[in-house]
Amino acid sequence: MHRVSSKHRVNHSAPEMFDLVADVERYPEFVPLCSALKVRQRMAKPDGTEVLVADMTVSFKLVKESFTSRVTLDRANLKILVEYLQGPFSNLENRWTFEPKGQEGERVCDVGFYLAYEFKSRMLALLMGSMFDAAFARFSTAFEKRADAIYGRPKLAST
Repeated sequence: MHRVSSKHRVNHSAPEMFDLVADVERYPEFVPLCSALKVRQRMAKPDGTEVLVADMTVSFKLVKESFTSRVTLDRANLKILVEYLQGPFSNLENRWTFEPKGQEGERVCDVGFYLAYEFKSRMLALLMGSMFDAAFARFSTAFEKRADAIYGRPKLAST
């Protein structure tokens, strides 16, 4: 199973970064490999979380694959969990965390990203595996650039 994990400090608030990652319909505009994303269903849960069922299409050259996942948006705890439901993977799990940092009033947070995945097909793993690894390595940069475009470009963060 392939795993990617990172924690990156950004000069945007935790709620801003949560909102940016939670806005899954916008992913085709800036997320590497994401060519389409459609939310099938949205449900508000009694515990205050929101659950989405979404179809994402990833494309690279002549390879195009779609998969369905359940996305749990936990705004109160600034966490997002993505659980695989259907598609070309035998397993896929993605978690995001957003931890406020710095003095009160500062717009700084640590964005945690974890992804574990395994393709069902060996051929697809050979075709897309290394390309997926490279794309996922660029995820944090893509989201940070998107935050700068939406919320304004802040001064450089110190880590």
